[in-house]
Amino acid sequence: MTVTPGHELHFDELPGRDSADPLLGLGAASSIRIVRLHPGRTRQAHRHPHSEEIVYVRTGHGTAFLDGTPCRVAPGDVVHVPPGVPHATIPDTGELMELICFFPHPSLANNLEETDIQVSIQEQP
Repeated sequence: MTVTPGHELHFDELPGRDSADPLLGLGAASSIRIVRLHPGRTRQAHRHPHSEEIVYVRTGHGTAFLDGTPCRVAPGDVVHVPPGVPHATIPDTGELMELICFFPHPSLANNLEETDIQVSIQEQP
């Protein structure tokens, strides 16, 4: 058993988000990311070509965009993102969101493609 204390997580800056990998270097068969989203008006979508993603909204409220379709999300919600689907989550104005993202793939670095698809909070219905 390996325990990674939360205070030891290292967050990398990715476009529109900060992301930590608590399983980095452990040789796990799957991966997980702790993602912090700071309030902002736009960001680019990304996709995972080799696996689905399961997103658990830990804190904050916002809008998840899956293939351009907006969906409101709140703490406790779970979002399923099929393989290859462009997606992004934008927090509400003034809110910090934290997501826990699960992947049945050992390396997010080999399973992440940033896109040029812009999403914005103005796209909400």
